[in-house]
Amino acid sequence: MNGKSVFVSTGGFDFDKNKPSIMLMHGSGLTHIVWSLHEQFYASQGYNVLSVDLPGHGNSEGPSLKSIEDISHWVKNVMESLKIKKILIVGHSQGCLVGIDFASKYTDLISGLVLVAGSYKMPVNQSLIDLAEAGDDKAILLMMKWGYEGSKAFIGGNPVKKIINSSREIIEILSVDLNACNNYKTGKESLEKIICPTLCIFGDLDKMVPLEVGNKMSELIKNSETKVINNCGHMIIFEKAFEMRNIVKEFILKIKK
Repeated sequence: MNGKSVFVSTGGFDFDKNKPSIMLMHGSGLTHIVWSLHEQFYASQGYNVLSVDLPGHGNSEGPSLKSIEDISHWVKNVMESLKIKKILIVGHSQGCLVGIDFASKYTDLISGLVLVAGSYKMPVNQSLIDLAEAGDDKAILLMMKWGYEGSKAFIGGNPVKKIINSSREIIEILSVDLNACNNYKTGKESLEKIICPTLCIFGDLDKMVPLEVGNKMSELIKNSETKVINNCGHMIIFEKAFEMRNIVKEFILKIKK
């Protein structure tokens, strides 16, 4: 696309132009791998699954895009390349900002929006930005501390640490994403323009997007509903993947009717 290769995981299914499409949008510094417990499940609900690697991330050519607005426009270009008329976006964390921006600008191109552990503004701690810009792996440790309920241990090692595992990736990918989140200032105005059905999912123990912040956001979206997952932090897509995807399933079944 535009002379650059873009990687998209489909959950192992061929793209079918006759099916509705769902795009899974990862968060800062991450890749499509975070959706490994979700892709086939949503594909089994009759959707084309497009689990993307943003430019510069994973298997997609760079450089990383520097603003949420640029990523939103990139999503539109992906749709045009695949001749998709409407899409349902499931975004996690930074992916929520992308979903909000896209849904506010391209109301005729989106059928539904799922915002997972996100808000319309996501200011980033300056200490984290400074560490990321310096390529310091302490940035990853801080993300782990704030991202998971109780900084829980994972069998086989922490999945995020496996994705962001070099100084170059911290500088060229994570720091760019964190700055994009920090610099996105039009989220509240964008919420007022969203008209598609919207589902907001929050973890009750989220330190990055506290529940009260998430609830304030959902109240500003006209056609929205909210679900709260208990005993869960910011990384809902890992921590409570099975519970989350069943909630999303109920939502997409409703909007398909």
